[in-house]
Amino acid sequence: MNDKQSINLQSNAVITAIGTYVPERIVTNVDMEKLVETSDEWIVQRTGIKERRMAADGQFTSHLCFGAVDNMIERYGVQLSDVDYIIVATSTPDAVFPSVASQIQSHYGIIHTGSVDIQAACAGFAAAIQLANGLLLSGAHRKILVLGAETLTKITDYTDRTTCILFGDGAGAFLMEASDDGHGDVSAVFTKTDGARGHLLYRSSLASVIGENAIQTNGFIVQNGREVYRWAVSHVAEGIQQLLNRSGYSTNDIDWFIPHSANLRIIESLCERTGFSLEQTLSSIKQYGNTSAASIPLAIDEGVRAGTVKPGQLMLLYGFGGGLTQAGVILRWSL
Repeated sequence: MNDKQSINLQSNAVITAIGTYVPERIVTNVDMEKLVETSDEWIVQRTGIKERRMAADGQFTSHLCFGAVDNMIERYGVQLSDVDYIIVATSTPDAVFPSVASQIQSHYGIIHTGSVDIQAACAGFAAAIQLANGLLLSGAHRKILVLGAETLTKITDYTDRTTCILFGDGAGAFLMEASDDGHGDVSAVFTKTDGARGHLLYRSSLASVIGENAIQTNGFIVQNGREVYRWAVSHVAEGIQQLLNRSGYSTNDIDWFIPHSANLRIIESLCERTGFSLEQTLSSIKQYGNTSAASIPLAIDEGVRAGTVKPGQLMLLYGFGGGLTQAGVILRWSL
């Protein structure tokens, strides 16, 4: 393992606010039974999902981001006028360009800010936190809006019973700011990529191949579920352990484990292999399905709203998915 893949940090970046949003429309497993040959029992047994949210016809990722930021403003009273960078992790932008981040800038009238969308699939939110932390640590920026947001239902093939049951829509936002007192929330990060397996989980665009592998070009999410599951429970578990080892923490030190909510069975397997208990694990899979880059902030906010996530607690966030990519962050919750 190269040391560049995991970095211990003394960061002056702190999380000062959180906000989330999900569309109003609820799609239950019973609703899915009307679309494909499936059942509530089958879906729950294999995925842990009971329902998911679906964006309206005229509702896109930017609109979900506005909802998450509005929720943040309402709850924490934050000001956005001095935000100097916006990072949006998404695989479902409204358009290839302009970015969703630039639409957020326009919507809130933020004058002096950079804006960028990043695409790291289900690892996107953790990767965005890493990037924001680096910009704040460098001193180049002082206040960054970080979002993970998806409208996956718009790129889901509802004739494919193996994938259409999985995906939902949602958005989550963190406000990250530089601290002058030497205190920082992010203490360690980890990244890893296995591009040779990229054809196992993809959405086509211009090319009809990934590497030497021919792919479907229908623009929908395509997944080899069996192989992705095998990769996740072995390689992702190894990555989580590498992050722990290099951070100096153990599973006993971590108050909350927040993996990407891909599938409850994957989460259970990761817990078994890494030593985390399900009681110390936060997930958004049951009520929201797989929301890719939005799943981690949605899970954290469920804990915040329930009062189980408290200031000072140590969290391990871990995203994994298309690429195939991994991104992990250990941080101290400060809200």
